[in-house]
Amino acid sequence: MKKIVMSSMLVAAAMSMSACSTLRGAAIGGAGGAGVAAVTGKDVGKGAAVGGTAGAVVGTVVD
Repeated sequence: MKKIVMSSMLVAAAMSMSACSTLRGAAIGGAGGAGVAAVTGKDVGKGAAVGGTAGAVVGTVVD
């Protein structure tokens, strides 16, 4: 029983750490996408959405 509890705790900790990487990647990607869109005269909202999506994917894959 003790091994099952410890395994569950380790899985939960690993999942929360990967969620942090996903959110961090999304935030960085969203800011970068918005910045590039602003500089190039494109729609900032769309740039942030695309950058945020790409950043979330990269954050998940890298972690």
